Formats: sequence, structure tokens, C-alpha cells
Amino acid sequence: MADRKDDLPRTGQQPPQRKALPPFEGLRAFDAIARLGGVRKAAKWLDRDHAVLSRHLRTLEEWVGITLVERAPTGLVLTEAGKDYHRSIATALDMVAHATLDVLNQGIHHQLLIWSTPGFAQQWLSRRIASLERANQGVEIELKPSVTAPDFLSHEATADIRYWASYEDLGELPPHLRSQVIAQSPIIPVASPDYLANAPEIETPEDLLNHQLLHENTTETWKIWLESLGVDCGDGLKGPRLWQGNLTVDASRHGRGIALTNPLLSEKHLARGDLVWIGKDNPAFPPRRGDYVLIARHDRWNEPSLRKFRQWLTNTIAKDTPEFKPSR
Repeated sequence: MADRKDDLPRTGQQPPQRKALPPFEGLRAFDAIARLGGVRKAAKWLDRDHAVLSRHLRTLEEWVGITLVERAPTGLVLTEAGKDYHRSIATALDMVAHATLDVLNQGIHHQLLIWSTPGFAQQWLSRRIASLERANQGVEIELKPSVTAPDFLSHEATADIRYWASYEDLGELPPHLRSQVIAQSPIIPVASPDYLANAPEIETPEDLLNHQLLHENTTETWKIWLESLGVDCGDGLKGPRLWQGNLTVDASRHGRGIALTNPLLSEKHLARGDLVWIGKDNPAFPPRRGDYVLIARHDRWNEPSLRKFRQWLTNTIAKDTPEFKPSR
């Protein structure tokens, strides 16, 4: 009787020699200790007892025959050999983790994990969740407002929505990601009528330097916007930092100063007169465009739940707020 042949495809490559592959638990312990800077932090991250991690680390050091970590007055530090070794294995371990997550998430179409800038999440998207659910029946929807972008390789999100200024140098997206502009809305300065009635007159963008500017987490947003209009900000800008656009706009409505926003988010307040668009129809304030951009993994772009979400976004923006849809 003939020997049965394996059904697995052959790559033509031999697996690594056994002696070249150290114990995986030791590698994982060493990697966590190196990244987090200590055994106890690594143990908490991996949900292991710190004594167990120390034992795994010793096992790895015995296997490779060199000291990878030393004790110092400030705590554990990597030796020079440990630094070199970690630089080599960290990328490989990330690749293993990401590949495993890819396998675990194959065929999962019943979840839609949406990350978004807090303003868009609260002022636009959350108010239309019922419509989104009707368009994606059977799909579990999760919305997370966040000032930072997700780690797509770790499957933290299905889609992410960010607001990008057209005058900023944002660089290229990583090759594993793809983007689509879903709405365009200019970046504008706003203040309450009461504030403007009792403040110096504003005729040019440079006049804004004489006013109370409301900042988010840094003064950079205002600085870049002003410099795009030719304003020299000198040694920097002053004013309170409120960390989120929602807070700066709310403070502006209550007469605390001038905030940067966009009409898509502040449409209601502008229409009611709670806020005044400073520089509207003034040639000294040429428009500065901002784009709402949906970002997702390239290889998941046409998955059913993501495809329906993209279609729902573009259709809803065109129907509910047509003046902010991107031009074709």
C-alpha cells in the first residue's frame, strides 16, 4: 500500500532548526519587559505573576547564553546585547500577533467598530445611530469617540473618521490602509455675539492675536491655521487649553473667547445665532478647507458591513447636509 501523501502545500523551505527557536514564553516575557520597562508592569500586562515572568526571562537568557537584562539603580535596563536582540524580535512578534488576529477575525461581518473624532461622533454620528442600525441590520455597532487613531493591525477598529485640514502636511497613509473623503467643511473661527460686542474689532486674521483664543490639547491648531493665512504668531500663542473641540466651542458659546470649528458641527449654533462666523464673506479670510476622511484597512474595504457603512455615510451626508458633501 502506498504511503499517504500530505495534503498541505509545500513552500520549498525548511522550518528553522529547533535549537534556533527559544521558548516562546521566554520571548514574550522578555519583549513585554523591554517594552514596558519592568517585570511588574509586564506581569500586569500579560496577567501573569511577576515571579513567573522572571523565571521565563532567566530561561531565555540561559537558552541564548547571554545576559539580556541588568538591574540598575533606576530599575531593569537592557544590556547592549539585549537591545540588539529586542530590536530584532519585536518586529517579528508584532507580525505573529497581527497575523494571528487576522486569522481570528476572518469572516467576522457582524461587528462594526467605529472610531471617530469626538466632535463628529457626538454632534453628527450619534444623532443618526438609529438610521445606521436600520441600514446595517444584524450588525453589532460600537462607536468610540477618540482623539487618537486606532491600531488597525490589531483590529481595534473597522473604520476611523478623522478631520484633516487641507493646508497641513499629513504625509502618506501606510500601505495597508485606504481612505475616502466623506464630507468637506471649512475651518472657521467663531465666537458668541456678546463676546464680539465687547471685544476689539476683527477685520483681518492678524487681529485675532489681540483676542482670547480657545485651544484644544495644544496651541498648534490655531498656530497652523493662522500661519496658513500669513499671520506671524511670534513666540507662540496664549489662551486656555480645553483638550477637545466640543469644549472649546461650548466655551465660545458662553462668551469665553474664540474657537476654531467647522460649520458641519456648529451648523445649529450658527443658524440660531449662538455663534458668529468671524470673517465670513470677508476677502481677508480666504476659506481654509477641512475634510472628514474615513480610513480603514485596504484588505477589509469591501467587507459587507464596512461597505454598507461607507454607502450609508455618503448617502446620509448628501441627504441631511448636502452643502458639506465632497465635490466630485
